Amino acid sequence: MRRAGLHRQHAKQGGVAKGIYAKLTIPVVVLLICTLSLFFSSSISGNRGSLEPSEINAEELWESAKSGGWKPSSAPRSDWPPPPRETNGYLRVRCNGGLNQQRSAICNAVLAARILNATLVLPELDANSFWHDDSGFQGIYDVEHFIQTLKYDVQIVESIPEIRKNGKTKKIKAYQIRPPRDAPISWYTTVALKKMQEHGAIYLTPFSHRLAEEIDNPEYQRLRCRVNYHALRFKPNIMKLSESIVDKLRAQGHFMSIHLRFEMDMLAFAGCFDIFNPEEQSILKKYRKENFAEKRLVYKERRAIGKCPLTPEEVGLVLRAMGFDNSTRIYLAAGELFGGKRFMKPFHALFPRLENHSSVDSSEELVTNTQGLLGSAVDYMVCLLSDIFMPTYDGPSNFANNLLGHRLYYGFRTTIRPDRKRLAPIFINRENGRTAGFEQALRRVMLKTNFGGPHKRVPPESFYTNSWPECFCQVSPKNPADKCPPDNVLEILESRLDNEVTGDPEALVETNSTSRTER
Repeated sequence: MRRAGLHRQHAKQGGVAKGIYAKLTIPVVVLLICTLSLFFSSSISGNRGSLEPSEINAEELWESAKSGGWKPSSAPRSDWPPPPRETNGYLRVRCNGGLNQQRSAICNAVLAARILNATLVLPELDANSFWHDDSGFQGIYDVEHFIQTLKYDVQIVESIPEIRKNGKTKKIKAYQIRPPRDAPISWYTTVALKKMQEHGAIYLTPFSHRLAEEIDNPEYQRLRCRVNYHALRFKPNIMKLSESIVDKLRAQGHFMSIHLRFEMDMLAFAGCFDIFNPEEQSILKKYRKENFAEKRLVYKERRAIGKCPLTPEEVGLVLRAMGFDNSTRIYLAAGELFGGKRFMKPFHALFPRLENHSSVDSSEELVTNTQGLLGSAVDYMVCLLSDIFMPTYDGPSNFANNLLGHRLYYGFRTTIRPDRKRLAPIFINRENGRTAGFEQALRRVMLKTNFGGPHKRVPPESFYTNSWPECFCQVSPKNPADKCPPDNVLEILESRLDNEVTGDPEALVETNSTSRTER
């Protein structure tokens, strides 16, 4: 099964000299990493151990991370005029990929409409290419809530209306454009806008990663957060089903959710083959050849630098080292795990209280849609509401990345993010029989990770993974730019929108002046 965000690419092969150089150098690096790890593992009770804390309080992790005085806020903090009555035209987009890649694309589509001063047509979800599910936007999201929440930002319609010209009804045909990947704002204000003004409507397809993430405009970034964390609400039946699962899980105390990304597509993408039998390796290699760019991948080299997803057993060993015991209740958000039960057996032995959406709720609606958008939406909500969330492969995973950002915005809810690069040599040493100080070494690595508190976004971390500080504020900030907007910000926005609708420019100017004074 092919996951969202992993697409066929075309790559150039390196020269012969480059290949020989890689063969000589990478094994040396692998050996050096493992040797250094062995040295540090054997020194745990020595000087380093006395300088750094060596314990993690698992009980404290059930509570949200410390906020440092920050709270989520995506409301405008400067002049933010309402969408005009007359726009430059209509914007259609086709959001390709899986549910969470589409979610990011929807946020970009709203921002693109704002930049273009355009009327946004309800985004199309290209569900069939991956999910074989034709639910579409209307089948997954609450359309009325979406339009109402964004009324201060953009005009949204469900379809391009027909126009009457010379006594005839005519449809506006949108001009199709393929946007460049991570297109800058300037592309939209020149190329896209010109075509919109010429044709009355444009159709951007595909629309995954077609607007730059890092934009030097905090208000634009806050609009993305308003879409992602406020406007995009799943339909009532999905919310009800998700809340029912969470209630059943929480009836017995705290619970943790884990995105166990040990699936065929991700393993093939990562090039992690050697732990599987010959038949399974053949399946993975075939899948990789059919879906990804040709590339020389050596498992031992990939593993040593943290490019392979953690195995279920490795996930269990990390949690045990952190102090979680076999009474911990765990919700697994995952597709079909590759390799069968033999990979789950060690994990299940460590943590027997494992659940998924089907085991908690066996309703016919969910059972018949576990691989579609509904199942993914339910998994997303359960992971969002869980006390602790742990992604096992958050690199190219849109599901994990979006959840990390949503949980941060939701109140700095605890996340456990294993540093695979630093954990890899510890697991390799264990496999080679060097087990002295194994759990202490795992703890030392995990102590240096961020458990969900505010932190600076450093590339390649995505804005959708960490929207701090743009989408957060402080009541008593050191930096005026971080000050929370006034409590009556919605009243101000509503007043501006009313003035735009009634066409009272003097009132609009007065409202803008008032809002500046209050800020």
